[in-house]
Amino acid sequence: MQTATAVPAVRKAPRPRADALRNRERIVSAAREMFTEYGPDVPLDDIARRAGVGNATVYRNFPDRDALVREVVCSVMDRTSEAAELALAETGDAFEALERFVHISADERVSALCPMVSSTFDKNHPDLEAARERCEQLIEQLMDRAKAAGQLRPDVGVGDVMIAVAQLSRPPFGTDCLVGDRFVHRHLQLFLDGLRAPARSALPGTAVTMEDLRQA
Repeated sequence: MQTATAVPAVRKAPRPRADALRNRERIVSAAREMFTEYGPDVPLDDIARRAGVGNATVYRNFPDRDALVREVVCSVMDRTSEAAELALAETGDAFEALERFVHISADERVSALCPMVSSTFDKNHPDLEAARERCEQLIEQLMDRAKAAGQLRPDVGVGDVMIAVAQLSRPPFGTDCLVGDRFVHRHLQLFLDGLRAPARSALPGTAVTMEDLRQA
């Protein structure tokens, strides 16, 4: 008589404790703030102090600077994607939804990604590529909806919008980097008014895509 073969039990990986998750979130939040204020080379010990955790906790979560920078970049793109999803869920004016998204993106400091993505970390990391693709697709959907409604000029691309957001909301690194915040939304609105259809003039060149920016 053949005996049944015992099936080995599958051990599940332990779930992170709630306090460990909170520490990781505090580290990412502190890093995002300090990268914006002082640039991506701020000492990790300073980030640990702002996050209210020990140095060992930072290194336990992020073995090197590149891992932390990547997490910050992904977190900013994820928050930007969430803002785009909320805008897409709105059933009102398509251009006004796009406007609200652009202003929220500026508050998320997407401009702070520019110097970070020029560092040495792996730009093709799967987590980074997934976050980037999701963000770009959602923004394109938001713009396509406004174009279909005849409210957004047809000769602009996702890259055009993100260049403007980055340039208009990027603060200079240093302790006074937030002084210009009161001008950001004013100048963004001037830019947004120029996106409305019908266009008052023809733009030189072609619509800028995110791929154009990556190849630049």
